[in-house]
Amino acid sequence: MFVERVLSGMRPTGRLHLGHYHGVLANWMKLQHEYPCLFFVADWHALTTAYDEPGTITQNAWDMVIDWLAAGVDPAQATIFIQSRVPEHAELHLLLSMMTPLGWLERVPTYKDQQEKLTHKDLTTYGFLGYPLLQAADILIYRADKVPVGEDQVPHLEFAREIARRFNHLYGREPGFEEKAKEAVKKLGGKRAKLYEELRTRYQERGEADALEQAHAVLDEAQSLSHGDRERLFGYLEGSGKMILAEPGALLTAASRMPGLDGQKMSKSYGNTIALREDEESIRKKIRTMQTDPQRVRRTDPGDPEKCPVWQFHQIYSNDEVRNWVRQGCRSAGIGCIECKQPVIEGVLREQEPMRERARRYEEDPQLVKNIIADGCEKARKLAQETMRDVREAIGLDYS
Repeated sequence: MFVERVLSGMRPTGRLHLGHYHGVLANWMKLQHEYPCLFFVADWHALTTAYDEPGTITQNAWDMVIDWLAAGVDPAQATIFIQSRVPEHAELHLLLSMMTPLGWLERVPTYKDQQEKLTHKDLTTYGFLGYPLLQAADILIYRADKVPVGEDQVPHLEFAREIARRFNHLYGREPGFEEKAKEAVKKLGGKRAKLYEELRTRYQERGEADALEQAHAVLDEAQSLSHGDRERLFGYLEGSGKMILAEPGALLTAASRMPGLDGQKMSKSYGNTIALREDEESIRKKIRTMQTDPQRVRRTDPGDPEKCPVWQFHQIYSNDEVRNWVRQGCRSAGIGCIECKQPVIEGVLREQEPMRERARRYEEDPQLVKNIIADGCEKARKLAQETMRDVREAIGLDYS
């Protein structure tokens, strides 16, 4: 059964930069006002490639969470937690590993791609091979129906869906399922039960997607059902068994338009970043010394904004009036490169001012961050424990 819930996480790589803000955090801030959200520090995931440098992970995690809070992620609106502080993630990962075909993991597109990119690392490890399964466990344990992903991450989400499907197929066939489901239909009440049966027939015999949607709404309205009966009815509706793990849905996000200082993608590995909490003078210096159109050797040479990395910053930080001024001034050599960069400097500093202000209180009192994380871990763990109870029961490991 889907629960309207958003789940997203980040590996702790230390302080974040403007690419992270425009690519992920700005979207998180929008989502936290629309849905119940869970945002987590994926510290176990960091170990899949940084297993030989574990000393950096904890500090990187705290720095990253402060950046989240500084950017505007609100702990009153969203649950913020650390993956390793919710050990149920590891338990579900272990149990799912018992039924996951090896070939499925080897086919994940990023498996060979990352091995080719990170040639300085020995990635012939069990943890690296299995990280898409850990990622699937992170998602499935919260029965989230919305996972914000870019186009390149869709295969990972499809993998999580396949794992949920396989798990439900193997373990969702409880003894006497059909009889129990029919009994659960009666508990809906005469009118609702009749509507449910009609919609189930329309979906199963004619494949009407809107009938499935309406039936889901009927079940969502039936507040008196127990969790077990509700799950049975979702499974009965779709012609499967009891749905223990829900198949997550993708919430496609636009790719970040944030370039680096050299025009490439903003990335620490390229050394072309502006950090979210960077010193004002450092930001001014970095933008003033940015490379520009190589054809503009002298102040009097006309240029082409399309060939200049600074123009990409204007696309994000400037309005139409300023952009027109840049186009005209650059092509006619009416403005110099330093003049052109000034509105970008002002735009970045204006964006960062409230972030620095929010960050200050957390930098001065780190206990505030620890309290937010402790509270978030407790909330996340309660949800994870509910799922694990059902998983253990389905597999046959319920000793209560």
